[in-house]
Amino acid sequence: MTPFLIAAALVVVAVAVALVLQRRTDPGGPAQGASWTVPAQLHRPDFARPDAPWLVVVFSSATCGTCADTWERVRPLESPEVATDDVSYQERRELHDRYGIDAVPTVVVADDEGVVRASFLGQPTAAELWSALAGLRDEDGRGDGNGDGGDASDDAAPPSS
Repeated sequence: MTPFLIAAALVVVAVAVALVLQRRTDPGGPAQGASWTVPAQLHRPDFARPDAPWLVVVFSSATCGTCADTWERVRPLESPEVATDDVSYQERRELHDRYGIDAVPTVVVADDEGVVRASFLGQPTAAELWSALAGLRDEDGRGDGNGDGGDASDDAAPPSS
């Protein structure tokens, strides 16, 4: 009977040790992904056409495979009301540093005061860009419901993605 009690005690100790080790290595809850920085405020003179009511900036890098495609989706948003700017890390590193950009492409939409009103980490679709900008312009009273700043009879359509 004594060997049985010793074996039972060893099993209990082994289970207790296993539970303690599991709690130390398992933080509990879902795994947390990386978090990336998106600026909340831009200094408009740092970017193209600081007098435009809206600004769409692509923070990019020459070594980023999707950055050029992202810029090609943003560029058609350029208009008298919307300035666009491609800020390459290799050419304008000081702006990446100033705004804490740690992932590219990062796209931000800022109003005339530089307040970032929308942002995208990674490559947004053309429809997402168009929709975000149109919604902000309508919300701000600078659009007319179709997102192009013209009258409601215009047949504006989002660019294809």
